[in-house]
Amino acid sequence: MLKPIPAAIGLRYLRAKRRNGFISFISLASIFAIAIGVTVLITTLAVMSGFQKEIRDRMLGMVAHATISADGDVMTNWPRAVDVARDDARVAGAAPYVDTQALLRGRRNEPAAVRAIVPEDEAQVSELATSMVIGKLDDLQPGSFNIVLGRELALWLGVSVGDSVIVTTDFQVTPMGAVPQLKRFTVSGIFEVGYQDFDRRLAVVNLQDAQRLLRIGDGVTGVRLKLHDMDRAQQVAVDLVHRLGGVYRVSDWSSENANMFRALKLEKTMIGILLSLIILMGAFSLLNSQVMLVTDKHADIAILRTLGLTPRGVMAVFVVQGTLIGVIGTVLGVVGGLLLTFNLEHILRAIERAFGVVLMPEDVYYVTGLPIDLQTSDVVMIGGVAMVMAFLATLYPAWRAARTAPAEALRYE
Repeated sequence: MLKPIPAAIGLRYLRAKRRNGFISFISLASIFAIAIGVTVLITTLAVMSGFQKEIRDRMLGMVAHATISADGDVMTNWPRAVDVARDDARVAGAAPYVDTQALLRGRRNEPAAVRAIVPEDEAQVSELATSMVIGKLDDLQPGSFNIVLGRELALWLGVSVGDSVIVTTDFQVTPMGAVPQLKRFTVSGIFEVGYQDFDRRLAVVNLQDAQRLLRIGDGVTGVRLKLHDMDRAQQVAVDLVHRLGGVYRVSDWSSENANMFRALKLEKTMIGILLSLIILMGAFSLLNSQVMLVTDKHADIAILRTLGLTPRGVMAVFVVQGTLIGVIGTVLGVVGGLLLTFNLEHILRAIERAFGVVLMPEDVYYVTGLPIDLQTSDVVMIGGVAMVMAFLATLYPAWRAARTAPAEALRYE
């Protein structure tokens, strides 16, 4: 279809000064509309991917890549499970844990998830030790009945380091009736992850203290695993269970947080579709300019037909010319998108200094800078969509040009 002569004519139409300047203006508007759409879409998806990566990294800093737990009861053979896991080359760390729900009472009452850990093993599976803002994780020694709270949880309870917190877990049946299991803990530290589900709802105690409080002996809820490749979490956990034998429950980070990741993915997809409408507007502008160009070039088309150019060749002329407009707009948009993305944080800082405003407050977004994750696949997809839209916009005007009858077009020339 794209023979040298049609391609040469299409390039000439693109470079030549047209008699109708309005057509040239619409063509330039098409180029800039496509470029702006591509630029905005690249930058927006890069920022959204950055926020998703930030959320995922902060969440995985506290959540195990995979967990192996007993099916409906406490896990008693956890030392063997830890040893088997640590012997696996795919496992970076393993540690036992106990999870339970409790009511915490300080100056105010607040429900929370209580996680019991072994402090010296916790660094193998989470970043809790590095998230401490007051105190140290090593203060959670057996028998001390110390507790570490998330920063927002401590604020809601109205307590600080050195204050007491009463932890009420469950009711125990006694001859006197149902009596709640409760214990007074001393706040020894406060952590801040920057992820509200943990800062607002998590308290951490020593494993042996939790076992005494819950009266579960040496049992634990399960074993948490950190892997070198978190995408293989489910497979690695299942392999370890097969080595252990027996019935266990296996879960991984993606299944435990599936709804959140689906929501983030859906949000990114919908924003991408909505912003693609900007590119679509550029494609419609290109279609209009091509229709007007075909009308303006009726005589030229008729002469080319009389010189032997086939209808298919005529169609190729305008496909080449319109597609090149789309390619130019897409290239400009990709370059502009990359430049804007890499300099976006500097631009935001300049706006903040110029107008004296804070566009991203740290107490709202929990970030000190603008997270950006520019993915090559997103750039390629956006560029491909833009060029496909531009190509499709040229087909109808090119088809109309190919149907031009030479005699009719030259009748009034």
